[in-house]
Amino acid sequence: MAIPGTESVELLTDAGAVLQPGFAGLTAPEWLRRRLGSGELGGVALFGRNIRTPQQVAALTAEMYALNPELLIATDEEGGDVTRLEVSSGSSYPGNLALGEVDDTDLTERVARAIGLDLSSVGINLDYAPDADVNSNPDNPVIGVRSFGADGDLAARHTAAWVRGLQSAGVAACAKHFPGHGDTSGDSHLGLPRIDLNPEQVQEHLKPFRAAIAAGVKSIMTAHILFPAYDADLPATMSREILTGLLRGELGYTGLIVTDGIEMGAISGTHGVAAGAVKAVAAGADTICVGGGLQDEAAFLYLRDALVWAVREGRLSAERLHEAAERNRAVARWSAAERAARAGTHGEVGIGLTAARRALRIHGDLRPLEGVPHVVEFSPGANIAVGDQTPWGVSGPLTELVPGTTHTRVGAPATRIEGSGLLHVAVAAEGSDVDVRPLLGAAVNRPLVIVVRDVHRHPWMLRAALAMTAVRPDAVVVEIGTAHALADTFGSSGTTVLATHGGARVCGVAAAEALAGLVLGAASA
Repeated sequence: MAIPGTESVELLTDAGAVLQPGFAGLTAPEWLRRRLGSGELGGVALFGRNIRTPQQVAALTAEMYALNPELLIATDEEGGDVTRLEVSSGSSYPGNLALGEVDDTDLTERVARAIGLDLSSVGINLDYAPDADVNSNPDNPVIGVRSFGADGDLAARHTAAWVRGLQSAGVAACAKHFPGHGDTSGDSHLGLPRIDLNPEQVQEHLKPFRAAIAAGVKSIMTAHILFPAYDADLPATMSREILTGLLRGELGYTGLIVTDGIEMGAISGTHGVAAGAVKAVAAGADTICVGGGLQDEAAFLYLRDALVWAVREGRLSAERLHEAAERNRAVARWSAAERAARAGTHGEVGIGLTAARRALRIHGDLRPLEGVPHVVEFSPGANIAVGDQTPWGVSGPLTELVPGTTHTRVGAPATRIEGSGLLHVAVAAEGSDVDVRPLLGAAVNRPLVIVVRDVHRHPWMLRAALAMTAVRPDAVVVEIGTAHALADTFGSSGTTVLATHGGARVCGVAAAEALAGLVLGAASA
């Protein structure tokens, strides 16, 4: 017979163990320290707002582990466009699309191991990566360069390599977004996407997850997407048919299931965060990622109490909640032992830049720039997963190689822009078009570099880039997005195009080196 009151204590600690809330600031707030110290909280998610330097992050995590040694400390460190550790500088590693373009699984594993050792050295033990989505829809607004590519087999072998590399550093990988976010035309941060694929088509998107499971992935993240082929009513995150039937049953997965951010629009705007959290755990999820906009004690208590009351009212079994809590604790224990065995180990220096150089593709005849260039960077709005804190582009790295380089950053029509050097050029919007005349005027008698991102998805950007290359066919276009149909887009003008396959800092460096004629051997396409 249980000691009176112990059921309530266990219920509270189990409910707290499955939550991974975020918080504001560079140090742990009082409420977080108190909940960790009392054993009421078993997970925390760190975002760019919590990160300044490696030393600061290491001190932060050490304080939290001292309060709860079985704590999961998670972050989104995909490399490439999505980075938290290097949010203020840009990533030292290219993202998945660049790695998929090279298609060297040994290289992918080495990059992931280096990322894992970076994370381990600052005390982070769970990485919401890799992105295992098969990006079959080139107009996907949120996945794109985060995916290894549009081919399921390619994505599968690199997902497995990334998992092996990261976990060899003692950091748990989290393959996402199950059962696949690659065919969407909507962003689940904002609403509930629907994917109308038959079961056979879904199998292509499941290949990377099968490979991740075979590689021993410690966790898998759910997608806030409706898959009518399996469940016509509930998104995957809340669907027992998908999480327990498909993932646990058909695919045989026994590890940790983590939800995507529960406050995202696909859940909060349809079912609500409390109902979403309860139904997700009941469906088979083990961890509720809370991080994004819910970052205070009230949000933590709201979700914890929702789980507790669901158990007391019979909508969620205490056994299911306890099972979920124990899976979180088991991953934390695994990571602690693995990281202790590798203490002091460092990642392979320069592997990220090596990979970015190998991923660079040249369409046309590239000649080293003659003179001091002007760079025009077209900037669509960053998607929420990437955020707008992280610098990107080619102008910064090129300025380091060619002093005096100037640049103009151009937003969508009627938005403000930035300038550097002696040039600050305003964009005049006429309808939905950018007035390119001042942009061209800034580069008279100078080399011109035009930087685009997913130009096929942004008609205003495409029109502007084509208008500029029509006048300046000698310009070099650098595409830092997916490079979809790139050769067809600019081929008729004879314009030379570079494709970096991502916007990470090292991808910009690789492009700048090629423009300056400092690196030979980038592959021609």
